[in-house]
Amino acid sequence: MLRYIIVEDEFPAREELKYFIGLYEEFSLEKEFENPIDALKFLEDTEVDVAFLDINMSGIDGINLGKIINKLNPKMKIVFITAYREYGADAFELNAFDYLLKPYSEERIRKTLNNLLEVFHSQNLQKDESSKVNKLVVTENDKFIFLSFDKIYYIESSEKECLIHTNEKVYTSKLTLSKLEELLPNKKFFKTHRAYLVNLDKIVELEAWFSGSYLIKLENIPEKIPLSRNNIKIFKDLFIIK
Repeated sequence: MLRYIIVEDEFPAREELKYFIGLYEEFSLEKEFENPIDALKFLEDTEVDVAFLDINMSGIDGINLGKIINKLNPKMKIVFITAYREYGADAFELNAFDYLLKPYSEERIRKTLNNLLEVFHSQNLQKDESSKVNKLVVTENDKFIFLSFDKIYYIESSEKECLIHTNEKVYTSKLTLSKLEELLPNKKFFKTHRAYLVNLDKIVELEAWFSGSYLIKLENIPEKIPLSRNNIKIFKDLFIIK
């Protein structure tokens, strides 16, 4: 999940941007700000992945805000938003991830969001996946079960718990799907949908479904797992599917 903030002093512009980003389930809005000073105070104690910054604001403009953010968190991606093209050079001197012009184009915003997803997913794959353990602890009848990652076929979010599906049985976990996504190795498990994590090693088929989405068939499992439209490109890139 990519955590983001919006710093924009015009309410209609914030609402429009939130609408477009909200079409992507992989993005989580941490907070929105009208005042850049409030945004800085928030970022002193909170890390986010992406900041969407308006350039023309009173007090601290977006360019100077971006400079300060770079010092606070050099890894944070900055996307500038403005109605003026002339700030482009200043924005990219800061190594801005992108530069969006108002009025927003849905196609242009989608391109930016897809690029962000690609970059963050690539970075996650490159992280050192070595871990002290390769088992997930689940509970069953007041017992702790140490479940090997290889035995997990997929994980399904269900109300206040997660269902851990193996070839033999289904276990439950009180951890959220997001927390399980952090614990499990990125090279082995992939979030195909907001409610599903799938073991990539267990996939045997991919079939087209409706509205551009797909269904994933796992070995020895009758259920089919949804692959949402927003995750298709990253998924296909993983397996070099053209």
